[in-house]
Amino acid sequence: AHLDHSGLLPKLFHEGYAGPVISTTATAELLDVMLNDSVGLYLRDLERSNVRNARRGKPELEPAFGLEDVQGVLGLCEGHEYGQEISLGDSVTLVFHDAGHILGSSVVEVRLHEKGEDRVLVFSGDLGKADSVLMNEPAHPGRADLLLMESTYGDREHRGEQDSLAQLREVLQETWRRGGSVMIPSFAVGRTQDILFHLGCLHYQGELDNWEVFLDSPMAIAITRVYDRWLGMLNGDDVRQLSEVQKTSLEKFLPTLNLAMDTEESMAINRIKGGAIIIAGSGMCTGGRIRHHFKQRIWDDRNTIIFTGYQARGTLGRVLVDGAGNIRMFGEEYVVKARIETLGGLSAHAGQSELVAWVKEFGPDTRTYLVHGEPRAQDALADRLWRESSIKVEIPGRGKTIVI
Repeated sequence: AHLDHSGLLPKLFHEGYAGPVISTTATAELLDVMLNDSVGLYLRDLERSNVRNARRGKPELEPAFGLEDVQGVLGLCEGHEYGQEISLGDSVTLVFHDAGHILGSSVVEVRLHEKGEDRVLVFSGDLGKADSVLMNEPAHPGRADLLLMESTYGDREHRGEQDSLAQLREVLQETWRRGGSVMIPSFAVGRTQDILFHLGCLHYQGELDNWEVFLDSPMAIAITRVYDRWLGMLNGDDVRQLSEVQKTSLEKFLPTLNLAMDTEESMAINRIKGGAIIIAGSGMCTGGRIRHHFKQRIWDDRNTIIFTGYQARGTLGRVLVDGAGNIRMFGEEYVVKARIETLGGLSAHAGQSELVAWVKEFGPDTRTYLVHGEPRAQDALADRLWRESSIKVEIPGRGKTIVI
């Protein structure tokens, strides 16, 4: 359901697509929240652009799609469960397998039968880490004639989840001693739920002191409630930790959690000068409520900002991670005195070794193409697969036709 996989569905519908949108049922439910939010933001940005254009005598921009197209997409959604055989016609069957990336994410297996022969096409999608909380380990379809394999982190490994949890514990303790607060820019899907689970575990271990936790993101709150409705799809060991303390949801797992739905509740957090953990979007600080919390606290050296995900070049998050002493927001300059920390082990993506191990299970006879990655990551993954297993992979260019 991440927008780099689903975000243009409203445009597709607007341009005339009327066929089914096939996904897991959990993904279809996430799409309802995510597409309405993203298209709403797109339309508001477009409205602001048109105000500027009007002042400059430029023509008004027409939206490429709207909220009515979101409703159209949702009406086409067909939700299915993992392992279910979905017929796409007389000779094509589709099966979803748990990719362990976010709720509902899938490895897609397409079984083709033609002229008495069977062929299997597998698209890995985004694969998760084996030690990620809440998610199961990525499933494996067993065999494939053709594999389209992701390579997002094909050139690097991640720190272990437990190492990152130990770092989080240490950062919280240090900030508490300084009398400060912690700001966590977070992605609404996956990362926020991981953080809430980790904080809940710290609470029941008696290591969260008296921190008040604020989830200041209406979208993240809505997504967390979707996760709560699908606990049965998540990692059984982690879900049992909720039941052991008689909690039935991530929201209730953390007793000190406060939800800020509206602007007034968000602004009320400003009155708390220390002892607050504030989780807000956007994850790369390109917008959202996190920037307003920076305005209130980034100049105070008692406070800490914790980054838990990748920060792309050109984003405010990347500027801060790279050590900027001053930043500009809302037309003003702010000195950066808050401490900047990065937790490297909370990625929702498999690292290089896990990608290699997953590909190896198919064996050397599977034709493998690397997709969904930067050239450096693809080259590094291809090199390691060849050195360790004599698996020769190809890196297709845009527009390449692959014949099965």
